[in-house]
Amino acid sequence: MSVRVAVVGATGAVGQELRRLLDERDFPVDGEPVFLASARSAGTTLPWRDGEVEVRELTADAFTDVDVALFSAGGDRSKQFAPLAAEAGAVVVDNSSAFRMDPDVPLVVAEVNPEAAAQRPRGIIANPNCTTMVLMVPAKPLHDAFGLEGVVATSYQAAGGAGISGIEALLTETRKLLADPELLRFDGAAAEASIEPQQFAKVLAFNVLPHAGSFAEQRHTDEEWKLVNESRKILGVEGLRVAPTCVRVPVLVGHAIQARLTFASEVTREAALEAMDGFPGMRIVDGTGRDGEELAFPTPLASAGIDDVLVGRIREDLDDPRSLHLFVAGDNLLKGAALNTVQIAELVAGS
Repeated sequence: MSVRVAVVGATGAVGQELRRLLDERDFPVDGEPVFLASARSAGTTLPWRDGEVEVRELTADAFTDVDVALFSAGGDRSKQFAPLAAEAGAVVVDNSSAFRMDPDVPLVVAEVNPEAAAQRPRGIIANPNCTTMVLMVPAKPLHDAFGLEGVVATSYQAAGGAGISGIEALLTETRKLLADPELLRFDGAAAEASIEPQQFAKVLAFNVLPHAGSFAEQRHTDEEWKLVNESRKILGVEGLRVAPTCVRVPVLVGHAIQARLTFASEVTREAALEAMDGFPGMRIVDGTGRDGEELAFPTPLASAGIDDVLVGRIREDLDDPRSLHLFVAGDNLLKGAALNTVQIAELVAGS
């Protein structure tokens, strides 16, 4: 059926992807979509199919006659306006962290737990964190086959995880440091100190930051706690052991994760490949280059701009027959945000 759609945060990085995906996936939009943003963007126009749509200011009464509202404007705006949109009759799909751990709000990865989208007593469905999302796609079929009990995960998160400002900060820092490559080689501390970081804790260009997000309980960051708590909720495994380390890397778009997965039963590489074979939203990219095999593995750069999560470096643990290692990469603005949001909207429209 056709539905009246609103996009909150329509001018942002994820909002741009939401608009593109609604068009490219031929989402059944009834009439013109409602594009909402801050007061400073109100009155501007954004392209939509064969024309343009004027951006409106996000206000409490902006959701009249809206059936589905896609939110990507930050947690504060979601907390303020998502309940109002739901009260007005819209089903809210929220891309922030505002409602992810609310017991009355389902946390949905379209390929992993689509049935959860139907249970939404508050009228709100939450989109998981972009890092959690990438890992859940291969974790689900492996969990179903072998019973996932523990995860040791190290993420490699792109600058774009912080939005357009993160991308712009990385590009600006890179240009500045390229002006003196010798400093990068012989006095890295001076190079790092030569630029005042605008977006991240330290300069990200030509660097790796051993944390992503803000530090919270037990010296873990909020990004790491999201990986812990959201994985448990999505897979429905309350006691899942998760040991996370989230790292920021100088990549524009594309998050990657190295994960050691431990199961209730023994697992082999061949059995894992069989379990993941044909699972939607995933592409196996795995070859060592030995014995005539193609050398192939996932990279965040290769994941940028595609819908599928890339999975590779699949190998058995050297000591534990119940553990498996793999490397996953996915576009944090697509599957990690906008694509899953639109997929959830498609579930709602088709229900």
